[in-house]
Amino acid sequence: MIFIDQINNVLQLENTPKRIVSLVPSQTELLVDLGLEEDIIGITKFCIHPSKLRKEKVIVGGTKNIDFNKIKALKPDIILCNKEENTKDIVENCKLIAPTHVSEIYTIDDTFELMNLYGEIFKCKSESKKIIESLIEKVTDFKQFIKDKQSRRVAYFIWKNPWMVAGNNTFINHLLKLNNFVNVYSNKERYPEVDILKLKKLDAILLSSEPFPFKENHIKELEVNFPKTKILLVDGEMFSWYGSRLLKSFDYFKKLQKLLA
Repeated sequence: MIFIDQINNVLQLENTPKRIVSLVPSQTELLVDLGLEEDIIGITKFCIHPSKLRKEKVIVGGTKNIDFNKIKALKPDIILCNKEENTKDIVENCKLIAPTHVSEIYTIDDTFELMNLYGEIFKCKSESKKIIESLIEKVTDFKQFIKDKQSRRVAYFIWKNPWMVAGNNTFINHLLKLNNFVNVYSNKERYPEVDILKLKKLDAILLSSEPFPFKENHIKELEVNFPKTKILLVDGEMFSWYGSRLLKSFDYFKKLQKLLA
């Protein structure tokens, strides 16, 4: 069986993979929701959903710092990576161990493509179809909900010291657009460092829970410079996890919209 991943790598698989190492938290959760939990043998320390996995599976490192000897010892049939989450060096080393699938996600449509690919690779087409259909329903409903909402100028922060934001060509920016938010850094590529003192008038500042763990004290810190701007802590998983977690995102976005009303 020959498959093409989302960065055009060719994977040749003799049989349906039954020993899976996943180096991407959102994809690990997706595998579980596809009914493949028993086939997962290795994960990262950031694969926190479902929480029991880290007690039951072998942790092979983080998303950027992998113990390749641990992966070799597991004798996987396939390793799952992501272009943004994992480095090129990690992917190349994984290829020396087992067939390696790399996802590349910028939009909801890319997510649908990934789910379809997993349905083909792991022989779980009916399960992937159900998730896709449910997600399409969620997206359609949310687009109807948001269509008459006013647009808001926002900045979405992912890091502090230095201050960094989500810019263009990111999945986060795609979801900001779906929320009818105008990302003031959409003219910047990916995740630029920014000078917050140069920020112009904003309707809202969104502080993500990941990768930097923003807390209430960071809101107070920013309120000094932005006393008239609404500053909110937001669940980073809802804006950046592109697997089955998205089934929860759009209900969350509705609540967020109400907080900003």
